[in-house]
Amino acid sequence: MIRIAVFISGSGTNLQSIIDNCENKNIDGQIALVLTNEKAAYGIERAKKHGIPHCIVDHRDFSSREDFEKAILDAVTRHGPIDLICLAGFMRVLTPYFLKNAPCKIINIHPALLPSFPGTHGQQDAFEYGEKFSGCTVHFVDEGVDTGPIIIQAVVPIFSDDTIETLKARILAQEHKIYPQAIRYFAEGRIEIYGRKVFIKDEKKIDEFSHINPRPEAFE
Repeated sequence: MIRIAVFISGSGTNLQSIIDNCENKNIDGQIALVLTNEKAAYGIERAKKHGIPHCIVDHRDFSSREDFEKAILDAVTRHGPIDLICLAGFMRVLTPYFLKNAPCKIINIHPALLPSFPGTHGQQDAFEYGEKFSGCTVHFVDEGVDTGPIIIQAVVPIFSDDTIETLKARILAQEHKIYPQAIRYFAEGRIEIYGRKVFIKDEKKIDEFSHINPRPEAFE
């Protein structure tokens, strides 16, 4: 069983998905710590409800980013050992200092199809660009912004009558599916990384497919 730390900044819906999948044994793991930088983050209430240790490390209480990250690392160490850190809506970019000193691998969920539309506003950027498809990505964290090796992705269409709210909801539903799956791959020791590419041992291949959006009409 792996021990997981989940970092959040907001409502924690992906945290809830991870909690549910650990509790129903879809993931052979235990959440050992929920950490947030926001005192009002609702995800803390989710942790309390499930009896999960939690802590608040407010970045505004520190004079430098390094001091903030030292405090996070101290919290992780106190709740260790930790095998995997999951960023689930954690709205702080981790610096090379943290990455070099982290005791384990770190993964992140991003609400766009990387490498397109990295950064804080992935859904909005794809929507405003006029993309016909978007989605979400789980990837390892490296020193770039949303540049680490990709573990799993999900694709959703963007319809002409979508609003940014309807698109976000469609993407979020897929996030709740693929984030637990990525953690399960990790817990089962099935992930191998060669260069930029992630390979999953004994992966179940999808059927060959293609999608066209909008749906084409038959030629007269």
